[in-house]
Amino acid sequence: MGWIYAVGFLAQLFFSARILIQWILSERAHRIVSPSAYWICSLAGSWLLFLYGWLRDDFAIILGQLLSYYIYLWNLNLKGLYRRIPRLVRIVLLATPVAVVMAIAGHAEQFVTNFLQNDDVPFRLLLFGTLGQAVFSLRFVYQWIYSFRHGESSLPTGFWVMSLVGSGMIICYGLLRLDPVLILGQSVGFGAYARNLFIGYTSSHDKK
Repeated sequence: MGWIYAVGFLAQLFFSARILIQWILSERAHRIVSPSAYWICSLAGSWLLFLYGWLRDDFAIILGQLLSYYIYLWNLNLKGLYRRIPRLVRIVLLATPVAVVMAIAGHAEQFVTNFLQNDDVPFRLLLFGTLGQAVFSLRFVYQWIYSFRHGESSLPTGFWVMSLVGSGMIICYGLLRLDPVLILGQSVGFGAYARNLFIGYTSSHDKK
């Protein structure tokens, strides 16, 4: 079990790194920025957390990654970095979620037993965790729509509002599940999300 937690902590390390990098660069610029390193760390962390959720038989974690994974790749492509990734690595990155979905489709009965009827996770708790992950991941759908309309990779105010709400729910879920990976990972980002909201508010005020 120790090595499984190691995978989870490594994933959260990438997620924590993306938050710190984005936060520091935003503080320096006195506005919210969307650096390339944010999306690189997001992709690496998501791939590892995908693996962690599968190893932990945790449907909520897997769903969270399914909703945001390809948006990370889209942002990297928008920044002109996707084509710089070696072709074999690109194939692996693109195929990972597809392979998981195909595995689930081929073993639907086992999937229901392992995830939706997990004796270690009551259904109401699983539903709460899934909702938290959905809110936290849908922020990237919002980010994608916003960036698509504006023609550049951006992290708008609504993104940070959804980050705060989703993060708070996931922390509660992690506490109830006694999952140190989720608790630590989300606690690191919670303050940064609030700070980005403040930076976005002050920068928009300065423009006026």
